[in-house]
Amino acid sequence: MNDTPDSSCLTPSRTMLNLSLIRAITLDLDDTLWPVWPAIHRAEDILHHWLLAHAPLTAALYADPHQRRILRTDTEAQWADHAHDLSVLRRESIRLALQRAGENAALAEPAFEVFFDARMQVELFEDAIPLLQAMSERWPVVAVSNGNADVNRVGIGQYFAASVSARDAGVGKPDPKIFHAACDVVGVQPSQVLHIGDDAALDVLGALGVGMQTVWVNREEHVWTYEQHPHMTVGSLQELQDLLSGDGF
Repeated sequence: MNDTPDSSCLTPSRTMLNLSLIRAITLDLDDTLWPVWPAIHRAEDILHHWLLAHAPLTAALYADPHQRRILRTDTEAQWADHAHDLSVLRRESIRLALQRAGENAALAEPAFEVFFDARMQVELFEDAIPLLQAMSERWPVVAVSNGNADVNRVGIGQYFAASVSARDAGVGKPDPKIFHAACDVVGVQPSQVLHIGDDAALDVLGALGVGMQTVWVNREEHVWTYEQHPHMTVGSLQELQDLLSGDGF
C-alpha cells in the first residue's frame, strides 16, 4: 500500500493565486515564522526556576502535572470572558497557584513577566527573515495571531506595518472579526489581502471565509482534509519566496 499523500491534497494549483489583486499581506506567527513549543517549554522552565527562588510552594504545585491541569481548567472557567487572551490566562493561572500555595499573589505580575520575556526568545526558521524582508519591501505586512507573541520584542518589528492579536480583536482566528481588523488597520479590503499561515482551519479556512487569498505553510506534509482549498500550499517559506519571485516579486 502506498502511504505517500496525494500531491493534489498537499499542493492545490498555484494558478489560483492572483498576486495582481494583493495590496497587503497578513501573516501568522507561531509555527509559521518559528516553532512555538520549544519557546514555550523553555519559558516554562525559566518560570519554574524563578518560582523556586521566590515562591517554592507554588513551584512545587506547578511541577505537578495533575495540579497544573486543575489550575488551567479553573482559570479558564473563572476567566471565560478572556478565553482569547493567552496572557491573561497565563498570568491568572500563576496567581491562582500562588493563592492555593498560600504565597504572595502579587508575585503573579513579575512571574508572568519572567515567562513572557522568555517566551519572546524564539528561534526563527532560517527562511523567515528573507521572506519577511522581501514581502515588506512590496506590501504592508500585518501580523495576525491567536498567541501573545510581540513582533517588536521578538526583534522583527521592522518588517511589519501592524500587528493584530486575539487580545486586540477580542476574538481569535478563525473568527472573521480578527481578519477584518487586520484589513482595517492598513485600509484594504479582504479581497486585496493574501493571508499566510500554518493552521489549516484557523488560518486558511478563516481567511477564505472573509474572501482573502491564502497560502498554507505545510512544513510537515499534512494531508488537506477540507472541501475548500488554499490558493497555494508550500512546504517552506523559501518555497513561497521562490514562487513569488517567479511572479516578478
